[in-house]
Amino acid sequence: MLISLSISELKPGMFVDRVNRQTAGAAIKIKTRGMVRDPAIIERLLKEGVEELTIDFAQSEVAIPRHLQPGSAPAKVLEPDAQVSEEAPTKLSPDKSAQATLEQEYLIASTCYEQSQGKLRAMFHDLSAGMLVNMELLSDIADAIVDSVFRNADAMAALTLLRDQQSYTWRHMLNCAILTAIFAKYLGYEMTKVRQMALAALLHDIGLAKVPQGVLSKPSRLSELEVKAMRKHVALGLSMLKGQKHITAMMLEMIVNHHERLDGSGYPRGLSADKLSREARILAIVDVYAAMIADKPYKQGQEPLGALRFLLAQEQLFDQALVQRFIKCVGIYPIGTLVHLTNERLAMVVQGNSDNPIRPRVRVFYNTQHRHHITAKDIDLSAGQDDIKIIASTSGSEYELNLARLLKEHLLP
Repeated sequence: MLISLSISELKPGMFVDRVNRQTAGAAIKIKTRGMVRDPAIIERLLKEGVEELTIDFAQSEVAIPRHLQPGSAPAKVLEPDAQVSEEAPTKLSPDKSAQATLEQEYLIASTCYEQSQGKLRAMFHDLSAGMLVNMELLSDIADAIVDSVFRNADAMAALTLLRDQQSYTWRHMLNCAILTAIFAKYLGYEMTKVRQMALAALLHDIGLAKVPQGVLSKPSRLSELEVKAMRKHVALGLSMLKGQKHITAMMLEMIVNHHERLDGSGYPRGLSADKLSREARILAIVDVYAAMIADKPYKQGQEPLGALRFLLAQEQLFDQALVQRFIKCVGIYPIGTLVHLTNERLAMVVQGNSDNPIRPRVRVFYNTQHRHHITAKDIDLSAGQDDIKIIASTSGSEYELNLARLLKEHLLP
């Protein structure tokens, strides 16, 4: 339902469909739509002379105010095709209901990923120098990730497969936020909760900024003393987040317990299953999976299937009901995975298959026998075409293939 409201009635959680009226002579004419996430946005609209807006309560995360509900005084209800002036837009937040193709969203997602990685790298340096956590920056990154996931989760999912051992720490934070958002959406959490869970995942390793750089970048396994220093990142992170805005009790519980295990063998407190929330169990699964498929300074990452098998084998450590659903969510061969086929070809997985996960849709692009690229062609392996099957997934390194370059080549419109 579209309802016209005064700017004085605008609240966070409302979805602005458009601006109806602005003070005469305002320097910037606003025509925009999007979710209001922060009171600062409302203050900005006030400063720019906005007087009246149209709110789409079908997309809002708050209920229609009581005085505007049916049976109360008549409200100004607008038809969807009402005309508005064409002026330059001022961005609020993307339409959470808008859907996009994988190719359309990959351009947005990859730009967001690279920019966010740079921001996290700079923030880590600031934190190690004693500066405070920039929660506004981190909230914006988490919101951008969630907005992308709700438009098309496959685009962000493909980016979690990229590897770079030199940027493991902040890439891992990003990947955990992405995978948590994807999994939470898959499990049916509403968007507000997904945003909180994604932000908690982005923050879960923030304490690593206070761990000595020599420990973080050591090109070999850590000593017992170094492991103890590393494990302090949980407590260090909590102390850095005390009193910060945007942090809920659920988020803190996820952050402090993401290394706890069902059998009580985790840290920092050795909690057992009955003390661990569903959200903390989700982050524990995501954290281990993301760490296993990534390149670290001392170790190359595994293929996703190997990480999923590990999670399945550790019944005493991880919630197996959630592990099973996580596997269905990300897929045995996640979008963007490079796979060997039985016809001596390499292909990229471009669409999953929930009914038959080992037979997704793939894009064939490389001849492994003659080691050269071929004209790309999409094949639906579930159709049984020439009985082509996947032999195994691969990083492509044996053919000197760069996954980042391949993703751009095959997923950008």
